[in-house]
Amino acid sequence: MTDADIRFYFDPVCPFAWMTSKWVRMVAAQRDYTVDWRFISLRLINSGIDYDSHFPVGYEEGHASGLRLLRVAARVRAEYGRTAVGSFYEAVSSEIFDAPGAAELAPAIRGGRAFVEPLLARAGLLARLAEALDDTRWDDEIRAEGDEGLSLTGRDVGTPIIHFSPPEGTAFFGPVISRLPDSEDAVRLWDYVTGLAGFPGFAELKRSLRERPQLRSFGVEPGAGGAEEDWHAGSRKPAS
Repeated sequence: MTDADIRFYFDPVCPFAWMTSKWVRMVAAQRDYTVDWRFISLRLINSGIDYDSHFPVGYEEGHASGLRLLRVAARVRAEYGRTAVGSFYEAVSSEIFDAPGAAELAPAIRGGRAFVEPLLARAGLLARLAEALDDTRWDDEIRAEGDEGLSLTGRDVGTPIIHFSPPEGTAFFGPVISRLPDSEDAVRLWDYVTGLAGFPGFAELKRSLRERPQLRSFGVEPGAGGAEEDWHAGSRKPAS
């Protein structure tokens, strides 16, 4: 792939990365953009953090399942090329967040072969690629790509990271969105975001109050709005 119009750094178990990726896909289809789907592991970037004191119960296992899925994504890229990563990401994260039973999907399940193999087939890929779930040899590549994304933004961010017009363009964390816009609003939002990103002095626009994402995994059906919550340090755990 020649350099894409957008580099999108994702962890497949991050709900806000998934929401933003769906918006980016809408814009890419309308603007004829190409997207290079790149890796950033929440488990690896939080490797020095005590999960028990920083996150709610279950986050460590959840982030670990994301790393396992990224190992498969890395093998997909090695064997099928960069374009196939987008298809794998879409198949996996739509099942994690948008499928009817998503709210009951435990991290141990979504990080296992029985979950991944049929999704590889859905993406037109071989089921044997699921062998990479336990293959830690991919971790250095995943860590290096995450570090690449963080080198563009600074380290006090999470997922997603979008690099606009790489390699010279600016990169930012987010935008964090809780609802999927319609087609017209999708490109309007894109123009607003890229307008901010194009100003050399712009650094941050943020609020910690967020709606629960418009995803079945959060109990929010398509077309509905989720309850508003106050997020701290990447989770819904109240500030102490």
